[in-house]
This record gives sequence, C-alpha cells and structure tokens, in this order.
Amino acid sequence: MLSGLLALVSATVFTGAAMYVSLVEQPARLLLDDQALLAEWKPAYKRGTSMQAPLAIIGFLLGLLAWWQTGKIAWIVGAILLVANWPVTLLVIMPVNRRLLAIDRAGPESRGLLVKWGSLHALRSALGVAASIAFLFASLQV
Repeated sequence: MLSGLLALVSATVFTGAAMYVSLVEQPARLLLDDQALLAEWKPAYKRGTSMQAPLAIIGFLLGLLAWWQTGKIAWIVGAILLVANWPVTLLVIMPVNRRLLAIDRAGPESRGLLVKWGSLHALRSALGVAASIAFLFASLQV
C-alpha cells in the first residue's frame, strides 16, 4: 500500500535528519568556541525546522490514511508518535530555542542552553525511531 510506504519513508527521513543532528552535528558544534557555536546553531536550527516540520506532518497524514485503509493499529501508533514531535518541540524545546535566538553575545549561558537543547533534541530522534519502527511493523503485517 502506497500511503503506508510513503509514511514509512517520511518517518525514516525525519529520523535520519534528527539522528544526524543528535549524533553528528551537535557533538561537532559543541567543539566550537561559544560565539561560533551560537552562530552555527542559529541558521542550522532554522533550516532544520523547515525540513523536519513538514516531514512530521506528511508522515502523520500518510500514517492516518494507511490506518484508515487497512485498520491496522500500528499505522495510527506510528502517526501519533511522529506528530508528537510538534507538541514536544512547541512545549519543551521552543522555550530554549527562543532564549538562544534572543542571545546576541555568546558565553557560558548560551553554551549551557545549547547543551540542554541537544539533550531535548534527542527526544525528537527517539520519537522518530519509534514512529519508524511502528510503520515498519505495520507494513510487514499481512
């Protein structure tokens, strides 16, 4: 079923991007001095948002469509896990994002916030992995 496979693709692309940030970009970024760290994070955050936010919504909608077409509960579970990134981002991560975006002169405070941001971003990676697993399970059910 095409909708389910596309939901799985959306979830895995989302997850790949989130995992890249968590496992590669964030650790490398933390090796920079405070000013360069903040200067690199700001545009990376904006670009990442413009890519990951639509993937979560598209995967969610496709997962709902696959559930509606098949009745398999794993599709709706994956859809909910994937779209859960929106409230997690808005309620948990966004306050840190706003504080970071408001900082003009980097220092220990901005570094501490960016370390916290990295830990919070790992939630997005975990939700993506869980959604991808749910979609994979649903797609393998006969």
